[in-house]
Amino acid sequence: MANEETSEGPVVVGRTDAGFTLIELLIVVAIIGIIAAVAVPGLLSARRAGNQASAIASLRAISSSQRAYSTTCANGAFAATLTQLATAPASGGVPFISPDLGVADSVVKSGYTVTMAAGTDGVPWALDACNGVTGAQLSSTFYASADPVAPGSTGTLYFWLGVAGTIFRDTADIVETAGLSATPGGAPIQ
Repeated sequence: MANEETSEGPVVVGRTDAGFTLIELLIVVAIIGIIAAVAVPGLLSARRAGNQASAIASLRAISSSQRAYSTTCANGAFAATLTQLATAPASGGVPFISPDLGVADSVVKSGYTVTMAAGTDGVPWALDACNGVTGAQLSSTFYASADPVAPGSTGTLYFWLGVAGTIFRDTADIVETAGLSATPGGAPIQ
């Protein structure tokens, strides 16, 4: 393309002034920043709520697994650890709890540390369970807890479960170890 000369001066063909100015770009960046400042707290709150719902679901799974284990395998006793629930019966079958919870005695899942133990108010059992757990390793009570890994960030509530199957929640750690405790701290959620 050739440049042309007019009475108003030279005309450059093929050059345009289209584009964004620095001010326009700064305005766009400011708008994105405002939207992010509004959206991020809501996103973090939703994440905490999801983590807390997962913790409650984990405790419900432990409760139902303990019921099944006690009635079908442990002659009325309860497992003292999550790994005992994850052990399949010797005669065949499936474990009593899902692999994500039964991989260790204390499991980190969705921002919460889930732990289960024999209740300090329990007594060892005389009969062995069908999955190779000896009566001395079983207990007449149990309790489980779900505590946030990073309090305030991954969750704001602490959860506790006992033999009765009621899940309690509190904003402070629930340290009760008696599985038959009717008032371990906090308020019941179910």
